[in-house]
This record gives sequence, structure tokens and C-alpha cells, in this order.
Amino acid sequence: MTKLLPAFIALLFTFGGQALAQSTTVIVNADQGELTIDEHIYGQFSEHLGRGIYEGIWVGPDSEIPNQEGYRTDVLNALKELKIPNIRWPGGCFADEYNWRDGIGPRADRPKRINSHWGGVVEDNSFGTHEFLRLAELIGAEPYISANVGSGTPAEMNKWIEYMTYDGDSELANLRRENGRDEPWKIKFFGIGNESWGCGGTMTADFYANQYRLFQTFAKNYSDNRLFKIASGSNDIEYEWTETLMREAVQEMDAISLHYYTIPGQGWDNKGPSTDFGEEMYYRGIKAGLLLDEFITRHKTVMDRYDPEKKVVLALDEWGIWTNPLEGTNPGFLEQQNTIRDALIASLSLDIMNSHADRVKLANIAQTVNVLQAMVLTEGSNMLLTPTYHVFNMYKVHHNATLLPVYANIKRYTTEWDKPVVSRFDLKLDEPGIPVISHTVSKDEDGKIHLTVSNLHPNDTQEVTFEIRGATVNKILQGSAKLLTGNSVDAINTFDNPEQVQPEAFRNAELKNGKLTLKIPKHSLVVISLE
Repeated sequence: MTKLLPAFIALLFTFGGQALAQSTTVIVNADQGELTIDEHIYGQFSEHLGRGIYEGIWVGPDSEIPNQEGYRTDVLNALKELKIPNIRWPGGCFADEYNWRDGIGPRADRPKRINSHWGGVVEDNSFGTHEFLRLAELIGAEPYISANVGSGTPAEMNKWIEYMTYDGDSELANLRRENGRDEPWKIKFFGIGNESWGCGGTMTADFYANQYRLFQTFAKNYSDNRLFKIASGSNDIEYEWTETLMREAVQEMDAISLHYYTIPGQGWDNKGPSTDFGEEMYYRGIKAGLLLDEFITRHKTVMDRYDPEKKVVLALDEWGIWTNPLEGTNPGFLEQQNTIRDALIASLSLDIMNSHADRVKLANIAQTVNVLQAMVLTEGSNMLLTPTYHVFNMYKVHHNATLLPVYANIKRYTTEWDKPVVSRFDLKLDEPGIPVISHTVSKDEDGKIHLTVSNLHPNDTQEVTFEIRGATVNKILQGSAKLLTGNSVDAINTFDNPEQVQPEAFRNAELKNGKLTLKIPKHSLVVISLE
């Protein structure tokens, strides 16, 4: 019997062939939520880059690929399902070389331009203002327009706004009508420049602050349209840029942007592969994703000094994992695969943004189709949904719900690869390990409680108990419990096997006396709702 005891203990702590780690208890205070998770955190970004728009969203009305008004029917239906709150266009770096007049009028008459930022390909401008704003209507999203500050002028920007939003009798409003749109569009989100410290003009913070104040003066509200003006903010650790803009222009902005891309490799010159990467690159990717919390926290601290009432939104309007481009593709097209690791980086990032709902109220993952951490991949007439798509679909339960405060002591997972992610980031994440659990808990207007819980451990099942206080929960909503996982951390969907990674019913949940216990498999995400 003594010799059998170790084997018995090993069996006792094994679940589904995985080691069952010590359980974690999370206290949920369901009656103390004060912040709303803004649906606009779940926005998308579609730039004129590679096959993101052409072949991805737009094929033209004469295409043999099934389409609605020139938009791929399969992609449209997939995007509608996500209930996308806003979509950003035309860039990105492309925005600061874009002249809106190139993309209006008869498509056959539109000029052809070189896309100097992304692959040097010819842009035929068949997808322009009307096509983008119609796309936003078709998928039910608010348009987010990025204006050209780097190579454009205030007058050019002003005329674009008038063209889109004025309902009266003016030359530009009538030109819009001649081009097929009688009623003006409603434009809410309006970005004034993009990465003005880099591809948008290589400006200093002081120079851009002056440019921002100049351009925003001519970003007029026509008719009853009201613009939500977003200043071009910094990337990751550039806190001085945020400091300068808040000091010089806080009264003139509604939001300031922040960009952060998760790099699992050694840096920008070697970002790491998007497939066949193994556990070390998984670990480094998750740890790099965790840096987002530090960046948001520190930028918020700067903003608080100039805006203690939190009127100015922190807009994370470019984020996601960025890896090396797939072999055999144009390196300027930024095509990469999408794995379980990437899905968990998405869930982790959304959890971080949700936790900062006091400031973060707008975000846009890069990008929607065929580029970087895409929702959808296309190949000819074929389309597949990526693991990240499923994350966004599972997280819809949090749109405009109340963020519930939670308290837990989350264990950390460490490995031999535990080292600073990037040497120039002198941050607290240089401490060993990553948390094994990430989560968001929210309550909707009907009182239903929604949980999304990720097990970030690549090898072990996690048992997590959520103790619900301040509310009575009696049952798990039928059909609400879903699991997203794969047979490895680099599991993907392919056109030969497009449903290898997709949500399935989750059956290892027990609700008893206000305590919800979940046994979550390795490298997976669970969504579940209670009432």
C-alpha cells in the first residue's frame, strides 16, 4: 500500500491527462461595481495594407466571389456576428499619405497611387470614403476616421469633414450627393494624425502638440454631427509624449491614443514566428502581453495630473501580437497565422483594458482581415475564422456591462526562460513568472453575471472557484458555458481544416451555494454566465 500511495496521489491530482494545479479562489463583489466596460474597447482596425481590404473585405461588385455591393458576403456575415462597435480607417501609416479626394467619384476615374508604406503596391482607390462608410453601416459599427496630418493640410481635412457630414446646400455636400449619398453620415470618432512621432511625420512632441491644436481647430462640427477628437499619442514607454500633449492640449482633445504591439521574439528585427514556435515563444508572448498593464497604468498616471476628472479617454487604437510575416508572402503585407497563444494574448489584453475602464474606453485590434492578429483570413473564395475571432465573440457578454471588482491571489508560472521581455523595458514584469489565470467578471443591466476566464498555463489544468458575494446566483445560463482551446499552444485553423480551433460546450463547471468552480484545461479560455 505504501508503494502505491505516490501513484494514487498523482492520479488524484490529474484531470483529463493534465496535472491539476492547486485551486485558486476569486472573490467577486457583485454589488460593488462602479465602472462600465465600454463596448468601444472591442473595436477593429482596417488599414490599406496588404490584403486587409482588397481580397479581404472588398472584391468589387463584379467579382465571382459572392458579395453584397462589392463586399465579401462571408466576411460581412462574420463581422456582423461580432457586433463590432467601431472600425478605424484608412490607417495607420497609410492615413498620413492619403488624400480623401482620390477615393470618391466613379471608381474607373479614381487615380492610382503607390502605397509607399506597405509593399510599394499600386492602390487603385476603388475602396474610398463611400465604400468604408457603407461597410460601417452594413456591419453596424461606428466609423473611426484617421485624418492626414503628416502630409495633409487643415483645409484638406476640413473639407473632408464637410463632405461627409454637412446636410445643407454647399459645393462639397452637393458633390457627395452627386456621388450617390444624399444624407450626410454621422462621424463620431476622428483621429487627428497617426503615430506622428514615427511614420506620421517623425515629429517631436512639442511640434505635434502645436500641429494638433492647429488641425483640431479646423475639425469642425457640421450640422448636428459632433466629433470625438483623438490626438495621436505615444507607443509603450514614451510617457514624455503623453506628458507634453496633456500639458499643451488637454482642453482641445477628447482622447489620446496609445499603441502597443506584443512582440514574442527578440525585438522588432526578429519578432518570432507565428507558427511552430513551442513553449518558450509561448511563454515570452504571454509575458510580453502582460506589459500592457504597466503601460496603461503609467500613461494614466500622467493623464491624471492634468485631467483628474478623467474627461480625456485613453484610446488603445492599435494593439495585438506582431510576429514575423509568413514565409512566401510579401513582407510588407504583414500576414501571419493566428494561434491559441494569440487568442490568449487577446483575452489577456482585453482583461487588462477592461480593468482600466475608468480611462480606457476605446480600442482597436490590428487588424480585421488578413493582416497581423486578424479576425478572419481569406484565400480566394475561401474564408476561415481565427482563434482570436472566437475570443471577441465570447467577450461580447462584457459590452457595456458593469465591471465587477474581484480579489484573488493568483499563482504564477515560471520557467527557465524567465527573463526581461525586452531589455529596454525596466518594468516590474522582470519579476519571475506569469499569472496562471486572467479574467473579467461583469454584470449586465438584467443582473446576469458574466465571466471570461483564461488558463494561461501551457501544461496544467487550473481549478478556479469564484465566490459570488452581494448577489444571489441560482443557475448557469443554459448554453452559456463555452470553451476555446486546442491540442497545442500553436494550434491554428487552416483552409484545409478551418474548424480545428473553435468554441465547444464547457462541462466542467459546478455552481453550489454561490460558489462557481471551474476546472479549466491548459491554454484555454472559458466564458460562462450566471443568473
